[in-house]
Amino acid sequence: MSACSAIYINLPVADPGRSRSFFEGLGFAINPQFSDANATCVVLGDNMYAMLLARDFFAGFCTRPVGDPAASTAVLTCLHLGARDEVDAMVARASSSGGASHREPADHGWMYQSAFRDPDGNVWELMATTGDPPWG
Repeated sequence: MSACSAIYINLPVADPGRSRSFFEGLGFAINPQFSDANATCVVLGDNMYAMLLARDFFAGFCTRPVGDPAASTAVLTCLHLGARDEVDAMVARASSSGGASHREPADHGWMYQSAFRDPDGNVWELMATTGDPPWG
């Protein structure tokens, strides 16, 4: 199997401009090459992107109905951050910028987790590791 050179996570949103402002407020860069009125391309890391697509535009890539992330969860996108305080700070920024905390933080000893929902309800898990998992 060939290795992938990049990943693009595509998510439906009501307003790509609002999504752009929200993710810029969290400190993420936007790739203008793949952004327009129908899409905002959020740079998550090296060769990792979230394509936040207007619902109608997103539907053009689907053969089934587009789910509503505010009503149900179909995807949990998890981002690994450097430290626990970065996780807490991003959830706080998300909550004060139009998003919401998704659940209480969890400290598993070797891993710290928390999560937020963006303004459309998409869930973004955040984690910071402090050691090796207990299974290996």
